[in-house]
Amino acid sequence: MKVGIIGLPQTGKKTLFTSLSGYEPPEHVELKKPLMGTADIRDQRFNSLVEIYAPRKAVPAKIDMALLPKLEKEVIVKGDIFKDIADMDTICHVVRAFEDASVYHVDGSVNPLRDIDTVHAELILHDLLFVETRLERIESNLKKLKDETQQKEKALLIKMKEHLEQERPLRLMELAPDENLLIRSYPFITLKQMVVVLNVSENSLNSKDLLQSLSGKCTTDKMEAMQVSAKVESEIAVLESEEERREFLQELGIRQPALEQLTQLCIKALGQISFFTVSNNEVRQWLIPQGSSAPEAAGAIHSDLQRGFIKAEVMKYNEFMEHKNEAEMKTAGKFYLKGKDYIVRDGDIITIRFKV
Repeated sequence: MKVGIIGLPQTGKKTLFTSLSGYEPPEHVELKKPLMGTADIRDQRFNSLVEIYAPRKAVPAKIDMALLPKLEKEVIVKGDIFKDIADMDTICHVVRAFEDASVYHVDGSVNPLRDIDTVHAELILHDLLFVETRLERIESNLKKLKDETQQKEKALLIKMKEHLEQERPLRLMELAPDENLLIRSYPFITLKQMVVVLNVSENSLNSKDLLQSLSGKCTTDKMEAMQVSAKVESEIAVLESEEERREFLQELGIRQPALEQLTQLCIKALGQISFFTVSNNEVRQWLIPQGSSAPEAAGAIHSDLQRGFIKAEVMKYNEFMEHKNEAEMKTAGKFYLKGKDYIVRDGDIITIRFKV
């Protein structure tokens, strides 16, 4: 699972990447290829379970993050960055929304909506050029040999071309399973889910005006959006204790840390949910695709658990937080035994019964 961080120059991508991954790229070194890092999922539910169980080991789920080269004209013309973006599962587009005279803007002024349109136009153009090139090749092949599969692909690509020419991302198209199969190996970028991150100043953190102005576009283009002050998040990241971080956030009037919100949006965009395993030895968070069954969740822990699956003992997180004790959950009738057909819900606390 890889989330690619993209954006125009001087948007705060590197600062955000460092806050997420804990890895600080070398100063004054031009990024030529993706810089990989790993980000812990920020989830208050996990933190609460760790506080209750006080385990020897606490293991949050993680997401692979990639900081991609900045989207400058020279980089776009060269084209390598599109191959890097196509290798990602989800795109996180960082957009500058802060004023700072000491930090230049590639277009001379700060205009988030314009910058979003600029980047998205480049991504759509990439997909359109690929479709046109592929269509030319298929038409050439069909003149030599009639092939039913290529005929179907041609019809699909024509639909995609018409769609892209309307400046609409491919993720808005409803594709049948067999159509997805035809194009699954192709480097389409606008098929991927998009999270737009508005990098605002500290003074604008509690204002929702910009997000509201973007809500219509997010609905139309099927995107998630949030705002963050990368500068503030970098200051939070260096604080040593959770207590210090909470106090800092409280002073700023922030209820949910932006990086927690961002990782949750990335999970949502990737079609994932979280479940937890708990004990005095270890509290761990796991990510699985939405709609996974209990045996599939067991397989995320270990293949033996899926192979020998008998039952899943399930506690609902919200119900558990009312009691904070497994014995009380059983007394209250809120300790559930689920079989192979159970579909895991986000936030479930699960113990697997199995026999191999």
